[in-house]
Amino acid sequence: MKKIFYLGLAGLALFEFLKIYFIMPMPGSQRLDTLNIAYFFHAYRWPFRIAFVVLIAAGSRRAFGIRRRWKWLPSLAAALTVAGVGFFNFVMAAESMFQQARIVVFEQRPRNALDDNAVVIGVENNGEAKAYPIRFLAYHHQVQDTVGGKPVLVTYCSVCRSGRVFEPIVHGRPEKFRLVGMDHFNAMFEDATTQSWWRQATGEAVAGPLKGEAMKEVSCVQLTLRKWFELYPDAAVMQPDAASMANYGEGKFERGENKTGLTGTDRDSWKEKSWVVGIQVDGVSKAYDWNRLKEQRVINDQVGDTPIVLILSSDQQSFAAFERPAASELFTIQDDTLSSAGKSYDFSGRELAAPGQQLRKLSAYQEFWHSWRTFHPETKLDR
Repeated sequence: MKKIFYLGLAGLALFEFLKIYFIMPMPGSQRLDTLNIAYFFHAYRWPFRIAFVVLIAAGSRRAFGIRRRWKWLPSLAAALTVAGVGFFNFVMAAESMFQQARIVVFEQRPRNALDDNAVVIGVENNGEAKAYPIRFLAYHHQVQDTVGGKPVLVTYCSVCRSGRVFEPIVHGRPEKFRLVGMDHFNAMFEDATTQSWWRQATGEAVAGPLKGEAMKEVSCVQLTLRKWFELYPDAAVMQPDAASMANYGEGKFERGENKTGLTGTDRDSWKEKSWVVGIQVDGVSKAYDWNRLKEQRVINDQVGDTPIVLILSSDQQSFAAFERPAASELFTIQDDTLSSAGKSYDFSGRELAAPGQQLRKLSAYQEFWHSWRTFHPETKLDR
């Protein structure tokens, strides 16, 4: 019976460790296809825990009944197990390591606390424009908000360098999400209603009752705050949450200056942590080398059957992509003004001589190459 006691303790400790290991960035864990195992452990965590506690209780009398010099051993083993369970559930848990903003405050330019070089995810809807700084999103991973009357889930995964915005509507109802971990280095969210798991890079439910469903994506752009205010002078910007100030950093991540393995940057092209801009049109994906974009600032190309133009601002950080009106129309850029066929456009694609006319915006994402390749395995490369 003493063996049952120690078997229960060991089983409980191992289970709690594996439950975290398979869904957090630990050595080797993110390169394994263990999502279904991770979800199974999570969904049935209480039956597992109860079973191990029953074993512990069944053997505790004999284990604590020893009178020899090792009588302290069961107490030590139990204490270490309790400490381990607490550590894995309250310290290593994703939502404990990366907490949500307690208060989300927005200010317009006169009262904004961020410098103009900060990089933001910008969303515009029904005449309202809001910016969400990457340095805040990289810690919080998500901000749930409303823009122009539309509910939005603004997400970011620093390990993938991927920003996405979704409409958090599931089966016609607004949904709440929490961060539960990551899979293949991409953040994973859990909805409050069904406890399904949703992948940040795609907005798709990949485990649980809603597996296979997807949230509708909301158009967004990645710009410096200076460029965002230039395009939308009355825009509001998310301000820092006082409780999280120590976790935001000073913009090293957004500038590619981090040195850590998970969020560091490869300066060469087409390495694991190299930056690319990914574009997907009508189910066809293509990746563009960030270094090439920095050199040329404008790339005229075609994704599938769609002629596109990808542009980079003179600030070397803001970028955008549009559909070209015709394959024969090639665009040039000068002082962040886009020109083709005798017409000029601002960085948001609005025609300067006729503001009511606008180029069709395409979703374009700055991302680590390993991430874009993983979630767009059929992607083409612009080399």
